[in-house]
Amino acid sequence: MSNIDKTTYQNFVEEIKERIYESQYRALKSVNTELISLYRGIGESIIEKQEQHGWGKSVVENLSNDLQKEFPGVKGFSARNLWYMKNFSHHYKENEKLQPLVAEIGWSHNLVVLEKCKDDLEREFYIKMTKKYGWSKSVLIHQIEGKSYAQFLLSQTNFDKSLTEKYKRQAKLAVKDSYSFDFLEMMEDYKERDLELGLIKNIRSFLMEMGGEYSFIGNQYKLSLDGEDFYIDLLLYHRKLKSLVAIELKTTDFKPEYAGKMQFYLSVLDDKVKMEDENPSIGIIVCKSKNRLVVEYALNTATKPMGVADYSLSTSVPKELKGLLPSPEQIAESLDKMLY
Repeated sequence: MSNIDKTTYQNFVEEIKERIYESQYRALKSVNTELISLYRGIGESIIEKQEQHGWGKSVVENLSNDLQKEFPGVKGFSARNLWYMKNFSHHYKENEKLQPLVAEIGWSHNLVVLEKCKDDLEREFYIKMTKKYGWSKSVLIHQIEGKSYAQFLLSQTNFDKSLTEKYKRQAKLAVKDSYSFDFLEMMEDYKERDLELGLIKNIRSFLMEMGGEYSFIGNQYKLSLDGEDFYIDLLLYHRKLKSLVAIELKTTDFKPEYAGKMQFYLSVLDDKVKMEDENPSIGIIVCKSKNRLVVEYALNTATKPMGVADYSLSTSVPKELKGLLPSPEQIAESLDKMLY
């Protein structure tokens, strides 16, 4: 190989690897599509026979016993799973939009989505996100329990104008509208430093609440500029975005000047810390509370990608935010864009 350019050869190897991965993915996808089609068909047959012949619940138990005798060692034919097939088929039978989508994710993922989501728009969101970003079952459950759907619809960022199309939707998923720090035990009159140290002490819970794709770089991260030192409360790294994420913690209401300060931090990070192969740094300002209109105006003039969120010490979504959710038509339009 002495006459072969190493860089050219390495690119060739990577190209072949990518082809192999794509082939393996297509094979797995084909198997999964067939499995979902089989399960949906079994569910439809159970519904049809019960309606035609008036069969009761016992038919599912009997069918399970007979199938397990005929196919020993083959999983998936328990009575419980047959009931899942029936419910699955019943729910999606008339939904032409979701029928092709459910075959894009695994059976266990589908069951989680079907059981834990309240309506079909929410189910569509989690199905598309699972497909696009390869969420495992545990990550999917965490995303649902963390109310990522509502957070995605409500989040306040300037990503639409500050990030390219390639990154902005993943970035929107990476920044919530509200964070729950219910794992913290804070004194009544805590300060920003107390909040910061509490999050560091519970770093695993904190990173999970942030979304599961973050790595911790440091707290009070020092930026030196012409003899002056500046400190970012928390600096994280988002693995999928390949971006540094600066977090400023505030125990007060959001103020417009916070966006200006974050703009400065991001400029310095991009110029002096970001590596060449990394994407632009992102900022998240986490406040005790925020006036959404004030945030909107503050972000409108910011050119660096950032979002503003509030935090609470409970897991409930604030009641005042429920009326801010977009209409079903607007949600459907947003979901339609996610795969592209």
